Amino acid sequence: MAGLIKPEDVQAVKERTSIDDIVRDHVTLRNAGMGSLKGLCPFHDEKTPSFTVRPAVGAYHCFGCGEGGDVISFVMAVDHLTFSEAVERLAGRLGMELRYEESSGRGGPRESEGGGLGKRSRLVEAHRAAAEFYHETLITSAEARAGRDFLRAKGFTSGPAVHFGVGYAPGSGTALADHLRDKGFTLDELVTGGLVGRGQRGVYDRFRGRVVWPIRDITGDTVGFGARRIHDDDRIAAKYLNTSETPIYKKTSVLYGLDLAKKAMAQQRRAVIVEGYTDVMACHLAGVETAVATCGTSFGLDHIKALRRILRDEPGTSPARVIFTFDGDAAGQKAAMRAFEQDQRWAAQSFVAVAPAGQDPNELWQSSGSEAVVALVEGAVPMFEFAVRTTLDAYELDRPEERVQAMRAVAPIVAGIRDRSLRPEYVRSVAGWLGVDVVGFGQEVARAGADPGRHAGRPPEHRGTGERHGAAGETQPGQAPTIPRPDLRDPVVAVERQLLQVVLQYPGSLIAEEVDAIAVEGFRAPAHRALWHGVRQAGGVAASGALSARGWTDAVAGHTPPVMAPMVAELAVAPLPVTLEPGSGEPPVKYVDSLVWRVMEATLAQRIADAMSALQRAAPDDPETRRLSEQLVVLHQERARLRARME
Repeated sequence: MAGLIKPEDVQAVKERTSIDDIVRDHVTLRNAGMGSLKGLCPFHDEKTPSFTVRPAVGAYHCFGCGEGGDVISFVMAVDHLTFSEAVERLAGRLGMELRYEESSGRGGPRESEGGGLGKRSRLVEAHRAAAEFYHETLITSAEARAGRDFLRAKGFTSGPAVHFGVGYAPGSGTALADHLRDKGFTLDELVTGGLVGRGQRGVYDRFRGRVVWPIRDITGDTVGFGARRIHDDDRIAAKYLNTSETPIYKKTSVLYGLDLAKKAMAQQRRAVIVEGYTDVMACHLAGVETAVATCGTSFGLDHIKALRRILRDEPGTSPARVIFTFDGDAAGQKAAMRAFEQDQRWAAQSFVAVAPAGQDPNELWQSSGSEAVVALVEGAVPMFEFAVRTTLDAYELDRPEERVQAMRAVAPIVAGIRDRSLRPEYVRSVAGWLGVDVVGFGQEVARAGADPGRHAGRPPEHRGTGERHGAAGETQPGQAPTIPRPDLRDPVVAVERQLLQVVLQYPGSLIAEEVDAIAVEGFRAPAHRALWHGVRQAGGVAASGALSARGWTDAVAGHTPPVMAPMVAELAVAPLPVTLEPGSGEPPVKYVDSLVWRVMEATLAQRIADAMSALQRAAPDDPETRRLSEQLVVLHQERARLRARME
């Protein structure tokens, strides 16, 4: 069991980390006003951005799927880390050394031999050390001359090899295992990370006698490797070997080069998808810095989700551009058609680029230079046009029956063009390619567009954002009970929510003595009562003045049940339905006062109703009757004074 990180160090990590910097590793954010940033949610697929970040309070919340929290919970969720692993990763970015409690209270030793590092951190550190070992071997080892010759034959000198961290895996069989074990990594860690295998003859390096590329995640951590066969006597016939699935490597979501390309992608809102590691290198060296490649798998849904968040691929903005480059052979055409099957998942415009001689980008760069690679990308044709022409290639269009079949085959493709203004032009163009009447083909396209079965099999991500979670407050099978979501159709509950937003976001705009006097029972919604209890336990609004905005939110969250964490994050970032004062950047005084007074009035109204109910049940000669009557007089007087202030 790992020692617990000292609480003051956890708080220091949160205080010193800019949540927007961390989120930008995964999401392209834009200014949403009132100190907020917005982007596409990394936790569910959405077309319109509902993921909101408030850097000042260090919190995020998605108004589509309900995910929310602070910077630590974001890293935990997006990278599938434990709490300790997330804190350690953030501390590493800060260059901050963490302190650990001597014991977790269970008497166990600190985890493994890693000085308290979490499992994922240990695996990432092992891969970092492996990447350094492979690269050093490529540069200095006599055995690696074949690897250097291979790279030179591809047009790459030592500069690009250093930039991309390319390395060479020695052929001895255990060189990497021996090196990493000398550095303190255990055999179990190396096997779990996919760096080393264990067989009947003992331990062996996963990659041997091959050129290797480090595969990094979006944050720049090395999580796997791709290895190219270069020796004829290599007993493994596969041209490429990739790291198998591990706790830190999922090939269906990793894109080679994304850590280097993400900034240019966000700026240009363009992504170029190529097929190999050397193609990525050639594109970047040619000036196409948005190039990435899949790692031993087809381009799929998880890749799309990752890119959409970076490209800000959403309706209502100028469309992003996604360009696929493929070889000109049959395999390349098949890959292009697989990509076309995913086209409806994008709001972006998809294009296909195929070199005239069927070369890949690396070959084109070597034979014709950087300008040719740039021209290839700029000259890409729309994906649906490529799909139409590829589909037509399967038919003999000089035969009438084949033309009819071809027309029916391509009509759904034209009907699926999202930009309706382009459809008439493509109806005319495709009719000309087919050699059929424009009106007749237009009618076929119209029928294909009206066919409800055309979208059969559409992925569940497009059925709406509400499917990821049950209804608010609803307990799903296997889940722990939750506090019900407040019913905002109730005007009093809606006012409570706004007051709590002000308490979390702008506590300085409140009169602490007045608002802190509101009892927990003064809030109607159970969730709001739980949150207000946390505010009071944190010292009330009066305590906020001694804390930063982030520290205040953390203090409140720390005094609420864990199930309330998403709501605390939500209310800490949700915009108020009022224009902030231009000078102070705070909500208007009149608006804030009205929220306080309306919650106080609702509290008084409930107390009056309770007293009247008790009075009706009391006997006329009961001493309690007189007390209740006097209490009602006082409550009505308080209510009258409050209403006078509200006028």
